[in-house]
Amino acid sequence: MSRGEAVYEVLRHVRPLVLESTRVVESRVAPLGWTVGSRAVVELLAARGASTVPQLAGLLSLARQNVQRLVDGLRELGHVRVVENPAHRRSVLIDLTPAGHGAFARLHDQELDELATLAPEIGVRDLATAARVLAALERDVRDRAR
Repeated sequence: MSRGEAVYEVLRHVRPLVLESTRVVESRVAPLGWTVGSRAVVELLAARGASTVPQLAGLLSLARQNVQRLVDGLRELGHVRVVENPAHRRSVLIDLTPAGHGAFARLHDQELDELATLAPEIGVRDLATAARVLAALERDVRDRAR
């Protein structure tokens, strides 16, 4: 098998995994009023702290307008709030509210419990290797997409 064929084989498995994972996530976040996209925004805010909409858009590889719509929906739910940005008066920061933090923490704990049951024949070391491989492929594909 050539290197190109090996990479293709990895990506061949990623496509259906992403689609099916999206379906699972959609069903888990619907009771919160979230979408898969808004869940991604909340996850970034939980991990990185307050960020601007353009920063979030760049990290998610989405148009700023799409992220703004996601943020607006999360604000209506009371899960994010706008805070002053000391670095730039006209570019506000988006931050999680206590309700947003709590909702994400509960969801994430449930996800981790469920994920721990998947592919039990694969060890943690192999999963770490898979994560490194996918991160490298993501980096290079993202670079080429730009």
